[in-house]
Amino acid sequence: MTKRQVIVWLATLFVLLGFLDTLYLSYNHFSSSIIICSEGIFGNCGEVLNSQYSTVFGFPLAVIGLSYYLILGYLFWVALILGNKLYKRLIFIQTALGLVFSAYLTFLQFFIIKSLCLYCLLSAIISLILYLLARLLWRHDYRLFILTKIEFLYKVFAKPLFFLLPPEWVHEQAIFWGEIAGKIPLKRKFFKKIFYFKYPTLKQKIAGITFDNPVGLSAGYDYMSAFTQILPQVGFGFETVGTISNLPFEGNAKPRLGRLPKSKSLLVNKGFRNPGADGTIAKLKKMSFKFPLGISIGKTNSIEFAGTQKTAVADVVAAFKKFESAKLKNKYYELNISCPNLKGGVSFYPPEKLNTLLKSLRKLSISKPVFIKMPIEKSDEEVRKMLDVIVKYKFVVGVIFGNLQKDRGDKSFDLTEIKAAGIGNFSGKPTYLRSNELIKLAYREYGKKLVIIGCGGVFSTSDAYRKIRLGASLVELITGMIFEGPQLISQINTGLVELLKKDGFEKLSDAVGVDA
Repeated sequence: MTKRQVIVWLATLFVLLGFLDTLYLSYNHFSSSIIICSEGIFGNCGEVLNSQYSTVFGFPLAVIGLSYYLILGYLFWVALILGNKLYKRLIFIQTALGLVFSAYLTFLQFFIIKSLCLYCLLSAIISLILYLLARLLWRHDYRLFILTKIEFLYKVFAKPLFFLLPPEWVHEQAIFWGEIAGKIPLKRKFFKKIFYFKYPTLKQKIAGITFDNPVGLSAGYDYMSAFTQILPQVGFGFETVGTISNLPFEGNAKPRLGRLPKSKSLLVNKGFRNPGADGTIAKLKKMSFKFPLGISIGKTNSIEFAGTQKTAVADVVAAFKKFESAKLKNKYYELNISCPNLKGGVSFYPPEKLNTLLKSLRKLSISKPVFIKMPIEKSDEEVRKMLDVIVKYKFVVGVIFGNLQKDRGDKSFDLTEIKAAGIGNFSGKPTYLRSNELIKLAYREYGKKLVIIGCGGVFSTSDAYRKIRLGASLVELITGMIFEGPQLISQINTGLVELLKKDGFEKLSDAVGVDA
């Protein structure tokens, strides 16, 4: 007999035992017969069963208990036959309520009535056992149910509070506490137990790097390299820290962040706020990482040090040199040429300027794969010209589509919100459609030469799966997590497994580009 079969038989036995226990108590209530064990060394059963607490609004608790076991038995039977997620969750809820109510009644016996009923105590013990058996029997489903509860609590309580507070302050607090959590082994184990799911179906090897799942944290959020130890436990498959520049930069003038709740977007104007290459290297030097870590590198946001095309190229090259010399344990680099919030008007978009930058970087013989973070506001033809340059350089293994939305006329925006928005550009849903269009274009025309990472507007499993089917081997997010909650990553990974199975794919890589 398997472990599962043993649990099923035990659950059946205890449901039946609970039913018989409450059936006997119900019979006693209506027949007014003398109950066995009316008095004993543990107390007076009759005193408990005839107390004011034996009914609720005149309705006998014994009958409520009888109904409880009848309904629970039915739910167990249906859940075992159909395997339906809804019935399992109803069982989780009912057994939790049963446990709480039994604990309350036991408290009354010990401290209020000051007499014990063995039949009532037996029902309380049965409730506890059934609570545990249900969670053992459907352990995976219960972990997913926990994610749903976290989502509910986040959206109902945490997010409304966070959205009342200044966004940059909230971000800084997340950085502070996230870094602390990553340093505490018990915290890491706690988060892993809740959020970490490993699915062989999602595992891929890309550019020589093994990704356990395709969901990563995009550059822009962790510019202080604070989350590198905690994110694997939260379910992420990889992370890109930064963007980091050669020299440190405090950021553009405040406000640097804003929220557009109706548009599901963030206004971003940080302008590569970061501690610089040297500061980042000092922090990451002795660290190892449980997942593939990438470092996003861009030009220093300063007219003085990187205000011309020539100095900007030299600045980016200098940053790459520092990271290469440091021999950190990161697995890849991101070259961010697409941040729209920088000073000086330097651009690497024109093909000849992009070519100059990549030619200079090629001379370094960079030891790790490089992905290029691409803009989304350029036309298809402009993007093609950029990709034509990129594919000439073998050290560039892929592209990321894409960065922030600059077009304030995008239909995704709520008109009231966009009119009131300050300086900066936009993440989230306003990037989604154009990102998808460029993913499809890049995969269809350059998919044999470049790996594509989809970034922009991922708020759900379906959002991520759409990018994958259009040609993205990996996806990145930030804004979706802020709007939906920290459980989103695990929900996406679990949902992807279900969608792949539904569509007949044996592994994630089989679905990449099928709609392109």
